[in-house]
Amino acid sequence: MIKREAVLFLFVGSTTVLTDLLCYNLLLWLNFSSINLAKGLGFLAGLAFSYAANKKLTFAHTQHEKGSLPRYLILYSITLVVNVIVNAIVLNSLQNWSKVVTFAFIIATGASASLNFLGMKFFVFRMKRVGKDP
Repeated sequence: MIKREAVLFLFVGSTTVLTDLLCYNLLLWLNFSSINLAKGLGFLAGLAFSYAANKKLTFAHTQHEKGSLPRYLILYSITLVVNVIVNAIVLNSLQNWSKVVTFAFIIATGASASLNFLGMKFFVFRMKRVGKDP
């Protein structure tokens, strides 16, 4: 089951990352005032799509605990901060490199995506327990 979920998560995630990348680059092209805010807005652009697609496709179980949306928003709030911080660290560390924006984007996305999969699997879309523990 986790292999199927991982493959679907990668598919949904790829679409979400594409949304993030396009929004981020559009804001940079429009000379948006802050690169960090542009990065954050790009990340948030995929939020609604990611929630719906992962809920329906990736973790399509019949019995979830209630409250997945608030848990999703908590998880994404944390991973948004991680994404922007990692992006900023890479940008600052390699500022003289011509491909730094793309490289920083990839590293930040990888870090937040790893945390997102684990968080969705074990926190957001966790299964209801059947019966009570003794």
